[in-house]
Amino acid sequence: MRNVKILHLPVLFVFVHACFAQADFAPYFYDNGPYSNNGNLALFSLSEDTRVGTQIYRLNGTDPEGQEVRYGLSFDPGSKEIFRVDPKSGVITLVEKLDREKQDSIDVSISITDGRSKVTERVTIFVMDANDEKPEFKNLPAIINVVETTESGSSIYKVEAVDRDTGSGGSVTFYLQMQQFSLFAIDRHSGVLRIKSGEMLDYEKTKTHFVTVIAKDGGGNYNGKEQFLSSSATLTVNVIDAQDTPPSFIGTPYFGYVYEISEEGSEIFTVVAEDGDVGRPNPIQYSFDGGDDGVFGINKTSGCISLLTNPINLRREIFNIKVRASEVNPEGKLLEYSHTTVVIRVVDLNNNPPTFYGESGPQNTFELTINEHPPEGEILRGLRITVNDSDQGANAKFNLRLIGPGRMLRVVPQTVLNEAQVTILVEDSAAMDYEKHEFLTYKLLAVEIDTPERFSATADIIIHLLDTNDNAPKFSLEYYIARIPENSPGGSNVVSVTAVDPDSGPWGEVKYSIYGSGADLFLIQPASGIIYTQPWATLDAEVRSKYNFYVKAEDAEGKYSLAEVFVTVLDLNDHPPAFNQNFLEKTMVIGAPVKIEAVDDDAEVPNNVIEYAIMKAEPDNNIFDINSDTGEIKLKSYIKSMAIIQNITKKRDCTWSLVVQARDRGQPSFSTTAVVKIDITEATQLKGGPLGSFIMQNRNNPLQILGTIVGFISLMVMVTVIISTATFMRNKKSNRILPNRRIRRRHQPQRPQTWSFKNPFRPPDSARERFTAAGEEPTPEPVAENVNYNNNVSNVVVRHWSPLPPPPCAPSLPPPPPAYFPGERHWVVPTVSATVAPKPRKKMVNDRQDTVNRALVSELKMRLEQKRMMSP
Repeated sequence: MRNVKILHLPVLFVFVHACFAQADFAPYFYDNGPYSNNGNLALFSLSEDTRVGTQIYRLNGTDPEGQEVRYGLSFDPGSKEIFRVDPKSGVITLVEKLDREKQDSIDVSISITDGRSKVTERVTIFVMDANDEKPEFKNLPAIINVVETTESGSSIYKVEAVDRDTGSGGSVTFYLQMQQFSLFAIDRHSGVLRIKSGEMLDYEKTKTHFVTVIAKDGGGNYNGKEQFLSSSATLTVNVIDAQDTPPSFIGTPYFGYVYEISEEGSEIFTVVAEDGDVGRPNPIQYSFDGGDDGVFGINKTSGCISLLTNPINLRREIFNIKVRASEVNPEGKLLEYSHTTVVIRVVDLNNNPPTFYGESGPQNTFELTINEHPPEGEILRGLRITVNDSDQGANAKFNLRLIGPGRMLRVVPQTVLNEAQVTILVEDSAAMDYEKHEFLTYKLLAVEIDTPERFSATADIIIHLLDTNDNAPKFSLEYYIARIPENSPGGSNVVSVTAVDPDSGPWGEVKYSIYGSGADLFLIQPASGIIYTQPWATLDAEVRSKYNFYVKAEDAEGKYSLAEVFVTVLDLNDHPPAFNQNFLEKTMVIGAPVKIEAVDDDAEVPNNVIEYAIMKAEPDNNIFDINSDTGEIKLKSYIKSMAIIQNITKKRDCTWSLVVQARDRGQPSFSTTAVVKIDITEATQLKGGPLGSFIMQNRNNPLQILGTIVGFISLMVMVTVIISTATFMRNKKSNRILPNRRIRRRHQPQRPQTWSFKNPFRPPDSARERFTAAGEEPTPEPVAENVNYNNNVSNVVVRHWSPLPPPPCAPSLPPPPPAYFPGERHWVVPTVSATVAPKPRKKMVNDRQDTVNRALVSELKMRLEQKRMMSP
């Protein structure tokens, strides 16, 4: 059984294969027509401006059995492969540039195959024209010859050009470049070149014309845009000369001269003429047409005019001879001619130059002495000059010129015939300055005008100037700026001024003086101009740092000039800072700073710029900070309550003593110290309740306090108005009239004023201790007070203090003060860090008002100090 199966299987396979072979059909292309972009390229056309790389077509076909097909494209042997096809997609791509003018159709073979059968078709692709060719001239550039007598409007040349494009791109139109300025015109379509109507060629003006012809096509599509192409070429037109121009004379006008020494037969002048037709000129023949009076002759061929008689026989001074020049043709016939006039003058021989004369005969040098700055227009009468030329007529005519520095002088007359008296006038008086020119040297020049020889003569004029006092002294500067230190001793030099008077002799000597409101402290040396301080003068920049005054420079006759002097007194650091008191008491609310102030009487920065520092604090150094610029003292940031301070000091008494230093920034630097006693308290401990606490906390911000008070008052006023309005409305409704009530107050006996004093020399028992006072009666009482404890200056200022009324209960007396010795100071901390004799300074004005209690303490201190000083 197995063998039978094996035998039957091959037979079955062969049978199936035979059935498939019988059902295989060849693939074929779709025929989609001439305007389709896919199919079999039937009647397909392509523009020659198609870019290389463009996909121009897609071969499209199918296989009846549905097998995958492949496409192919081939060219004839030896042909250039212009297209390429993708075998799978059938897309045909242009790979070479097309040119219709070289190849207007392309034959290709396209194929389609399913792998077994292949179908090939031969098709023709037509290349369509694009406007890519310029017109080409067939007979340009060219050179033509045209006779100048050619009539206007005549045709002289036909331009030919072709364009290989088709359609409008192949049509050609002709133009001339810059036609509006040309003598020619061209027919746009035929290309015939003509001479413009009304124009003529002229060989004598232009021998050659260059005509630029432009050939332009009718335009066409190229790369999707309308394009016009053109070409240009040059036609050279040579103009041929014709006998149409008469002769012309060269070098006119003509002038000749006959001199007194001329001989008979001598040549006077030669005229020259040539034929106007220079291309083919004819010979010229010369002749007279009148004006020669028979005394002159002319050579027919050379044009030379000669004298036929002796000059003595000439009866006129000027001869105007008319000369004719005629063309002669080869047959000897006279043709066209032209005329010119030759002027011949009979002149005297110029053999005498101009000559200058003085009082005693010919002279070449003239001198004069005058004062500087003579009036303008004045005649220099000391100069007696005569000029003469012995020739006659034009030979004796000459000009006079004055040559020298500037235009100070002028000569009259400027033109002379034969002889004249020479006058010199002053023209610029200001320029005749002795300080610039002690003497002036001029050249007087006489030059003939109308003679060929141009004879001339010169004479020297020397003018000596005498000096006058015509200048005022002049300072080297308009103003002088000087600087001098404030500690300069009397008699110190400040600045040296300089003025110069250019006049000579005593007029040039300068004396100096100063005046003005700022000149009181200064003197000047009259001869040298050195400005110095008065011997007794003391300059202080703090009192006055700027001075200005005038310095005067004067000559012997009182002519003067002024300059301004500005003197700046330079500030030195000669004042140490100073506190108003060397012992200060301050109350500090936790959270609010206290401020101390010192002043420095120096006038300028950095001498009067103060820096503050805490040198020592008791009982603890690490509790306060100070602003080095403003002097504000505040607690460290970690101290928020009295409990923290009491924990640091282990006491309930919160009183600190600080040694504060005020140091200036000058060189050398000075410093001053003061003892500041600070009572620290909290805002709730202040009398006056919440309002007092608020005022203390905001005492450095008065605008906030004022705003709060104004707001509170406004609120109270509004409440009062509302209550009054309500009461009025209620009474009006009830029609009741309220009685007028009088309020009587009981008289209460006035309580006696009580005084509470605290010993200022004993530490207070509590930070809450305060002083109150009322009902002071001001009675002036002189009290002596030492207002500066810091600089060891014993200046005593008398002040008027209001007496204190006797208190009903006297406080316990303080312990007796130590014995007083003259010259010894108590309660003073020595603070000056440099040895300088300080000057009296102004007392600092305290802008801040202290509380009443602190004022009472200060008064008590002053009175106790006064009693101690006055006790024996």
